[in-house]
Amino acid sequence: MPSTLSLYLGKQFLKYVGVIFAILMTIVFLGDFIEALRRTADRDDITIMILLEMVTLRLPTLAMKLLPFIALFGGMLTFFRLSKTSELSVIRASGVSVWQFLFPSLFIAFAIGMLVLTVINPIAAAMQAQNDRMEAKYFETRSNLLTLSTNDLWLRQVDENGLSVIHARGAVNQGIDLTEVIIFQYDANDIFTGRIDASEATLRPGFWDLKNVVITGPDRPAERRDRLELPTSLTILQIQESFASPATLSFWDLPGFIATLEHAGFSGDRHRLHWYSLMAGPVLMLAMVLVAATFSLRSLRQGRTVLLVLGGIATGFVFYFMTDIIYALGLSGNLPIILSAWIPAVAITLFGLAMMFHLEDG
Repeated sequence: MPSTLSLYLGKQFLKYVGVIFAILMTIVFLGDFIEALRRTADRDDITIMILLEMVTLRLPTLAMKLLPFIALFGGMLTFFRLSKTSELSVIRASGVSVWQFLFPSLFIAFAIGMLVLTVINPIAAAMQAQNDRMEAKYFETRSNLLTLSTNDLWLRQVDENGLSVIHARGAVNQGIDLTEVIIFQYDANDIFTGRIDASEATLRPGFWDLKNVVITGPDRPAERRDRLELPTSLTILQIQESFASPATLSFWDLPGFIATLEHAGFSGDRHRLHWYSLMAGPVLMLAMVLVAATFSLRSLRQGRTVLLVLGGIATGFVFYFMTDIIYALGLSGNLPIILSAWIPAVAITLFGLAMMFHLEDG
């Protein structure tokens, strides 16, 4: 196909994708801002500027979630407009196949997916991490925090007696059992009151079960015990949810974080699933253009425009809900993580290809 025609088709696709992007992001921004206003209706310490900052910080992450739908609706609008002006009819009459005039749109969709994966995602992750910090500051009172490094695990818990900072060399059983534990204890005024060393700590309902314990503190001799029950407000779910959200880690940082997570004895499935799904993003963008072309071209041939447009939209939403189900199967262990991440993108691609072959070649 002539390069001039390819450039023209590519520009048309970019233009209408931009239109859909602007419309959807405006709706998302207004909806998110209104919800933020509702949440802070009785708060005098949160200004409009703080709300605007938080909503803006969330926009890139929300845009990445909507990107497949933007490609779908943008592709459908592009092909409808080209057909309405009879441009596609002229192009087809000149001997250009459907695959040739689809190539510019497919190429651009894939390129956008790669740009988002390699450049936009790290920016969105940094902005989402800042938003999470602001959420914790203004909307939540988190009493339990967790930090991981390559060789250490730190837990912070607050209860009515004061603050306890727990340090461990490692964890097993998803954080239920800690090894080589040191607990630093502080009172309500953040004054150091004592230290507890233990070879092992097991999280039970309402307390830590410590073994081979040495208790020390200011102006007191060391006390040794075989076991000690230390009250705690922590639960295993709170510990696991204290990890950095996958959305706050860039594509480039996720492999190292997963390795650190698993080295510390925790499961990295949630973060690995997110990493693989990010890699599948460019393929998913390409697949959505194929689906858009399938329903757009069928409507022109069969004269059922409204019905097939609704079919295209319904396909997008069915895909969205099926993706959540497949991801849940992966996290539950019923599907390998890599399969659960790639199945949605591959399935919608095969669906689009099959429909296009049926439409073009009968």
